[in-house]
Amino acid sequence: MILVTGATGFLGSVLTAQLVRQNVRVRCVKRSSSVIPDVLKPYAALIEWHDADLLEEPILADAFEGITNVYHCAAWVSIKQADKEPMIYTNVTGTANIVNLCLEHNARLLHVSSIAAVGAAKPGLLTTEKNHIEETPVNNVYAISKLESEMEVWRGIAEGLDAVVINPSVIIGAAAGTTGSGKIFETVRAGMKYYSSGSCGLVDVDDVAKCAIALMNSDVTAERFIINAENWKYKDLFETAARCFGVKPPTTEAKPWMLELAWRGAAVIATLTGKDPSFDKIAAQAASVEQNYDNSKLKKVIDVEFKPIAQSIREICEALKQ
Repeated sequence: MILVTGATGFLGSVLTAQLVRQNVRVRCVKRSSSVIPDVLKPYAALIEWHDADLLEEPILADAFEGITNVYHCAAWVSIKQADKEPMIYTNVTGTANIVNLCLEHNARLLHVSSIAAVGAAKPGLLTTEKNHIEETPVNNVYAISKLESEMEVWRGIAEGLDAVVINPSVIIGAAAGTTGSGKIFETVRAGMKYYSSGSCGLVDVDDVAKCAIALMNSDVTAERFIINAENWKYKDLFETAARCFGVKPPTTEAKPWMLELAWRGAAVIATLTGKDPSFDKIAAQAASVEQNYDNSKLKKVIDVEFKPIAQSIREICEALKQ
């Protein structure tokens, strides 16, 4: 039987939907307070929900009965510095518990890491799986949590765990709504005056789920794979989304000093309101950097044709218009 963590989240729900559409029975771990996504409600007969906190290993262990394959998608995502220590503890400890239980039950693991856990390539080169973070990204709390979580998987592999790691770039898709990467498109829809000079990797959530399943079903083990469809300049991304929405695209480049003012201002507003900052230092620094990724390793292992990102953008914009 298959176990999925994070099945109520963006990627986890899409992954689970793809599995059950293949008439596969799935057991999904969720918190008791989590809401089952609408996309999964039609498949109630094929999904067994198990309430457990990933930090409570004894309760989590009950979910592993009869499990042979585990997709670990669950993670706490936050850019707030106040969440640094609890988020790192939660993500790393939760992953460690999953790794230990997989070892105990001889289950194969597909761990969803992040492109944030991959080091940057030299300027002008594509980032590959061989790039490793040379210095701990002190201010990027999410990157720290994903890097240290991935290290738990490699620790398990050293102890005999059968596992594969995926490092998706920015995951987009209509199912995100206005949260996560969906905030990018909602911001464009509301009107943007500025664009930044950097670039990023983009991949549709359906493709990430499809690649995860293909890798799980392969013979590959003890490897990590970047999952990235295309590399896009932010300017092109914002312009394409603006055209889909029928709004004016941004026309002025935001210089680094302007981005610094923006994140500092957002931090002040967040402090006053108690809400998450709309823009932080890490995002500001990344906005002016070209971050482009190589997917050739993945394509050598599985037969994958990525959905064109322009198509994904159209689908997202149409969904947000509804």
